[in-house]
Amino acid sequence: MKIFSAQQLYAADKATIKRQQLAPTLLMERAGEQVYNWLHSRMQGAQVPVRIFCGIGNNGGDGLVLGRMLIESGYNVHTYVVNCSDKRSKNFLTNYDRIKNVTKNWPTLIKSEEDFPEIHRDDVVVDAIFGIGLNRCMDGWVKGLIVHMNTAGAFILAIDTPSGLYANMAIEDPEAIVRANHTLTFQFPKLSFFMPQTGVYTQTWEALDIGLDAQYVQETPAIANYLTKGYLLQWYTPRQKFSYKGDYGHCMVIGGSYGKIGAIHLTAKAALKTGAGLATAYVPECGYQVLQTSLPEAMLLTDTTAKQINTFPIPDDKFTYVIGMGMGTAKETADGFKAFLKDQKQAVVLDADAINILAGDKKMQKLIPAGSILTPHEGELKGLLGPWTDDFNKLQLAKDFTKAHQCVIVIKGAHTLTVFNDTVFVNASGNPGMATAGSGDVLSGMIAGFLAQKYEPWQAAAMGVYLHGSAGDLAVNQEGYQAIIASSIVDSIGAAFIKLFEPDQPPPQENAQGEQ
Repeated sequence: MKIFSAQQLYAADKATIKRQQLAPTLLMERAGEQVYNWLHSRMQGAQVPVRIFCGIGNNGGDGLVLGRMLIESGYNVHTYVVNCSDKRSKNFLTNYDRIKNVTKNWPTLIKSEEDFPEIHRDDVVVDAIFGIGLNRCMDGWVKGLIVHMNTAGAFILAIDTPSGLYANMAIEDPEAIVRANHTLTFQFPKLSFFMPQTGVYTQTWEALDIGLDAQYVQETPAIANYLTKGYLLQWYTPRQKFSYKGDYGHCMVIGGSYGKIGAIHLTAKAALKTGAGLATAYVPECGYQVLQTSLPEAMLLTDTTAKQINTFPIPDDKFTYVIGMGMGTAKETADGFKAFLKDQKQAVVLDADAINILAGDKKMQKLIPAGSILTPHEGELKGLLGPWTDDFNKLQLAKDFTKAHQCVIVIKGAHTLTVFNDTVFVNASGNPGMATAGSGDVLSGMIAGFLAQKYEPWQAAAMGVYLHGSAGDLAVNQEGYQAIIASSIVDSIGAAFIKLFEPDQPPPQENAQGEQ
């Protein structure tokens, strides 16, 4: 699923109206009808008060279409027009006249705080004030209305996007944004749904198909892509009958130090569970006995030092290297890592202390082999990119870094981003239980496993990210959020592969109060 900018969505509307020869209000009618169908299927005629707050632009027009259809179906509807300007869109005015033809209770104008209606906890509030049409931060009594809606305790359903939330820009005033329980977004989700600073304004979302022009959608490059299993099924290469372990790559996992050998165990095992034919761990001497007994499937090489890696192996094209987990940043380790990069020409996976070492040496960053995949957590990313002003600025800095070094960056989070030049994948899988020690080590191993199998670096990263999250989702169903540990994720990788080829199950139905 593509993710478009606000400007692209406006262009999609225009292309749809032109190519399908639609009256301008017909696309709005489609949108309002889709929202009506969603709400009607859940309310089933219940007489819960539905309070629809409409702006005076096209999003408000969508709300008026919804209100008219609900009134015609006998619902208990209260419609309000947030009269924040004298400028009204033509489509809004058309639907304002239409709703007045089906009810004697015309929409109530809200012009100041004195006009705010009472909102009760058992009401359903529909936010159709601004949508993606907002181009400035709300203030004054309009902001006051948003606060009034947010603090009432009612279920809030946002149409297209919560009012006050930009589709692909940072927020300016956290209090001037509707906090939606659920958002019905038209055709495609908005990038702001997935960023930590902006994603909190809608708890859940659902995309409604309003029939936007297929040619425009297909031909227009998106600002991001919502990473679901459909992409992986397109990329997946099945195993051949007459093949052997050497056909599926050999991962060498370099890292570990005294007291941090477990990270290497997790990474190497994850690489094997993801399909790498062989795995070798390269660790200091203190890791020898631990890994030989805990991970019999992996081979083992050790440095001559006891507690940390000082000398790295000579690069060999037969290996896919994944480096940095539990490695430490001692000067001897950093020097050995630098010498390794000078001779390494093939793409590698870099995590944890490998990234910390690179962050402290800008010249060394020029040695990153083309196609390499970097998997930093938030702190490591900040060391690599420098400070950012907001999540969208962070994403732009990551894009700039990948262009400069022809690499891939994985920005970990609730919706992990895979970034390569201007290509961005927003992950759909995963859950908060995966915020646990060693989870990142597992991810690095999974990505390396795919890279060893000769997937393109950006594909290897995206596939590793999605299946890592899917394995976490399967684990949480068995153990609960608090009980998941990194080994739980590794143990669920096989089930995640199986689930990849199973048909999707329809989501459970919810009523208007969000209860299943």
